[in-house]
Amino acid sequence: MRKISARLGAAAMITVLMGMVLAAIAAPAQTFKTLVSFNGTNGADPLAPVVQGTNGNFYGTTEMGGLPSQGTVFEVTSRGALKTLFTFDANDTAGGNPFAALILATDGNFYGAAEYGGPYGCGTVFKITALGALTVVHNLVSSTDGCGPTGALIQATDGNFYGTTTAGGGTSNAGTLFKITPSGTLTTLHSFDVTDGIEPFAGLIQGNDGNLYGITAGGGASTSCSNGCGTIFKIVSGGALTTLHSFDSTDGAYPYGGLVQASDGSFYGTTEYGGTENYGTIFKITSGGVLTTLHSFDSADGAYPFAALIQATDGNLYSSTTEGGSSSACTFGCGTIFKITPGGMLTTLHNFDSTDGATPNALLQATDGNFYGTTVGGGASLAGTIFSLSVGLGPFVKTVPAAGRDGKRVTILGTNLTGTTKVTFNGTPVPFSVISSTEISTAVPTGATTGPVQVVTPSGTLTSSVNFQVLP
Repeated sequence: MRKISARLGAAAMITVLMGMVLAAIAAPAQTFKTLVSFNGTNGADPLAPVVQGTNGNFYGTTEMGGLPSQGTVFEVTSRGALKTLFTFDANDTAGGNPFAALILATDGNFYGAAEYGGPYGCGTVFKITALGALTVVHNLVSSTDGCGPTGALIQATDGNFYGTTTAGGGTSNAGTLFKITPSGTLTTLHSFDVTDGIEPFAGLIQGNDGNLYGITAGGGASTSCSNGCGTIFKIVSGGALTTLHSFDSTDGAYPYGGLVQASDGSFYGTTEYGGTENYGTIFKITSGGVLTTLHSFDSADGAYPFAALIQATDGNLYSSTTEGGSSSACTFGCGTIFKITPGGMLTTLHNFDSTDGATPNALLQATDGNFYGTTVGGGASLAGTIFSLSVGLGPFVKTVPAAGRDGKRVTILGTNLTGTTKVTFNGTPVPFSVISSTEISTAVPTGATTGPVQVVTPSGTLTSSVNFQVLP
């Protein structure tokens, strides 16, 4: 069911039209830049979005490339200076082929997963420092833990990590949901049995209600697709799973990208197939399971959205489609970047043409206000790219973690933080330390309530992109 893999091979063979000008449909004040073209030696096929570190640089993985071509972990600056931090070898204990994105944890390290390799061949969960020192946290065992983790981990408010595997676990070999402590103790929370889903490809998210939400790329109640069209589910801390929706192709099929909870409390996501033209959809679903299809792609505006949506500081949702768009440099189009309002109005922001990348993935909005992302193919060596896109959104701050109780240590990420004079949690001031121009260390003040974090700098007041949730 991993349908993108067939297209990834095709992307490597696309024909670049010599002398072709960029086919981007650009809005005023919009700037697109290719920062890195991977060449195999420094990595290839970056299949996940990047994450911002405390130093303002970005960190990510390539599924292939490096020596012996089993993937890499890299650091890249906003100007495109790339550094390979670690190279995987599927034959050693670190694993190989890291598909999943990295996350920045509260201890300042990055955590991720290798899809394959390790002593049991089912992948690993690892920790890596900003300097590239990698430690295997857990080696996955198919029969008990599950096999093939492709979704990013999430660090929940209890401090533990939660993740998914696309196969293994139970008798159906349909994938699992797991909890893992920072020290590596793994607990399987749920093994899928096809009727409630198969292949939970994306990572989980924690909703404002404290429960975990996610998708399965197949399975569920519908018979419109072979082995089901996929599901959306909720899982409580004890492991009880509730299926919120089973797709039936008319409302989408194969939701690979995962979910995002927007400021209105609803969850938003994409399906790679299904909808009016079978080119995929964008949907909204409430925590109670009421689903609304916001957009069906028609190839001209993009096709096969594989990546998750993100909500930017303007309140709109942004993501990409792996194919479609206006360029003829790829057989079915090289993919697009789009914006969609919560009400369903879609705008194409960029059409890839292979020279600047092909088959884009999910985006990150960094604290400078710009978007950063990766493409699986295209670029100078057809091995993928890293790019930036500015649409005129201003800088902001981000907290790690995004929720906590009184006294919980909090790292604030931003730009130009030197000289900060005041930090508040929903209006409550708090003592703080400026670690660098991109990092502030503080703690949740006593008496604070849920709301935005604000940082007063010499250049102006920066507000957090999401409300910090004060836990009882």
